[in-house]
Amino acid sequence: MEALERIVMKDKNVAGILALFFGWMGIHRFYLGQVGLGILYALLFWSGISAVLGLIDAIVFFSMDKDAFDIKYNRRYYRAERRRESDFDRRQYRRDRWERRVERRREPQHMAERQRPVNQHQQRRPAPKKRTKRPNPYKTSGRKKYMEYDYDGAIADFQKALEIDPKDVAVHFNLACAYSLNENTQKSLEHLDKAVAFGFDDFNRIREHDALAYLRIQPEFEQFEANDFRLAAQLEAPKEDLLDSSTELLEQLKKLGELREKGLLTDEEFDVQKKKLLNE
Repeated sequence: MEALERIVMKDKNVAGILALFFGWMGIHRFYLGQVGLGILYALLFWSGISAVLGLIDAIVFFSMDKDAFDIKYNRRYYRAERRRESDFDRRQYRRDRWERRVERRREPQHMAERQRPVNQHQQRRPAPKKRTKRPNPYKTSGRKKYMEYDYDGAIADFQKALEIDPKDVAVHFNLACAYSLNENTQKSLEHLDKAVAFGFDDFNRIREHDALAYLRIQPEFEQFEANDFRLAAQLEAPKEDLLDSSTELLEQLKKLGELREKGLLTDEEFDVQKKKLLNE
């Protein structure tokens, strides 16, 4: 089945070669399953427009990242591959957790604690009940919709989950993945920024996660990565250094007094200037 999928999956280099040599006939569009566009290219053959469009398509295909090409033209098989990988990760996680639990039971300290005698008072005391945190229902439903490729529904549920716990790192990261798959660069960067702000530090996962492939080929991501996976902080406008009006008035009155003492102002002139300053 996997071999058949690899055969059916479209290759960006093949599409580029077909666009370069046979773009005027729209062959590359037929190859990508875009029959309508292929027919349009063929009809525009006599005008020469299809040849120019084919050349442009060839340049785009050759320069396009493989992950971005697969997301756009091999989405069905790309999603199936990601789903198999996620299933494998879940099985591996359960296996590792079970092995850790078995190893803990085999540790001597753990066995000693289990065999430690308990006095009569401790036997009568009921064991304290562990308080379990109630799972966020929208987080669970959003993850389910995400696995079913309903990214719009997953985004809506994850947003409701944030209303319950605005600092949930996993929800912010899942939102960034969903927005990336919906090709919403700004929203994806915003939730990645919040995930990192609330403690997410697995930066290799950001660099390698399949769902973030579209985000990584955007020009904004390069600056985002250079800024330690944070959005650029907005600089506050500097506050103006305003003089205190009372301080300025005292200084002017002091200067008037000095002029009167030096004999440069008479008492009458001093009183006139003082009234002007005090608006009397």
